[in-house]
Amino acid sequence: MSGLTALGLILGFVLLIVGGESLVRGASSLARTLGMSPLVVGLTVVSFTTSAPELAVSVGAVFDGYPGLAVGNVVGSNIANILFVLGAAALAAPLAVRSQVVRTDIPVMIVLSAGMFLLALDGTISRFDGVLLFAALLAYVTVTVVLSRRRAFAVTAPLPGTGDVAPGPERGSGARALRALADLGLVVLGAALLVAGARLLVDAASQIAAQLGVSDLVIGLTVVAVGTSLPELVTCVVAVVRGQRDLALGNVVGSNVFNIGAVLGLSAVVAPEGIEVAASALRFDIPIMFAVALILLPIAFTHLAVARWEGALLLVFYCAYIGYLLLEAGGYGALDLYGAVMLWFVVPVTVVWLVLTAMSELGPERGRRGRRP
Repeated sequence: MSGLTALGLILGFVLLIVGGESLVRGASSLARTLGMSPLVVGLTVVSFTTSAPELAVSVGAVFDGYPGLAVGNVVGSNIANILFVLGAAALAAPLAVRSQVVRTDIPVMIVLSAGMFLLALDGTISRFDGVLLFAALLAYVTVTVVLSRRRAFAVTAPLPGTGDVAPGPERGSGARALRALADLGLVVLGAALLVAGARLLVDAASQIAAQLGVSDLVIGLTVVAVGTSLPELVTCVVAVVRGQRDLALGNVVGSNVFNIGAVLGLSAVVAPEGIEVAASALRFDIPIMFAVALILLPIAFTHLAVARWEGALLLVFYCAYIGYLLLEAGGYGALDLYGAVMLWFVVPVTVVWLVLTAMSELGPERGRRGRRP
């Protein structure tokens, strides 16, 4: 390993850590300044910022004459965000889940994933399909921000029986605007450092793997695939360590919604003839993306948390998915059997098991609510 490669590895890790800290610190402060919860900021500002590289790559691929790459980019990122990023974050510390995420945000992600699947069944994501996806994203963001602001200002109403006002968003329009700009600057700086750090780390790791005799194909399916998810991963882990667990989960769910609505939607809009969807993606990858989104709902509902063992389960699924990609790339005869077992047995059994677990918790929870005065 050369000195420059080692320096790239070290510098990449440093930029990732500093960038993640800057992004989480800026987003947390921005939430307080605007009177929004860290969850909402994670669902919007942080998730959109960390997904900006995917948007640039997909739109660039369309202009370069490779529009089909946008589908693989979105599907692969969404699978990695839930299985790899969320799984690793939950292993670092169990993630608390707000009821809003279970009632609204995860269902929106599931509906968008299903909508993308249905739109792609004809083999193409047309310009009109892209407009629909982007419009759905705008509607979701608008409703999320408006409801969050209403909750924030409702908190500033006088407390019953007193003349006091409960804490709300910071007051003073001028000072608050300056503070919001400074917080936004930290968010942008953090995102830029995350992207630069991920690029350095991926380049250095690729060089090391090549020196060890690993093929370019395996490097692309492993090192590069994980590297593109590093901004979300580092942001989530830093958020968990700093106690902003709402922001971590919001980042994952919001990133997936943004990937479908903006990355794929806008890519389809700018593509002259829409985006062609490969038959293999329709047969396996997109259904897996939908199934993974579906799995997250019962996981988040049980105890309103993502436990460490559930994070480990998600990581095991990601390893199984990477195994499928390697079998597919190598043209091994066991690919069809492996894919069939994963898609029609392992995933459905897991979904049913998690749903039954969530339902078993729902009964006692309703009983406790009924006994409350």
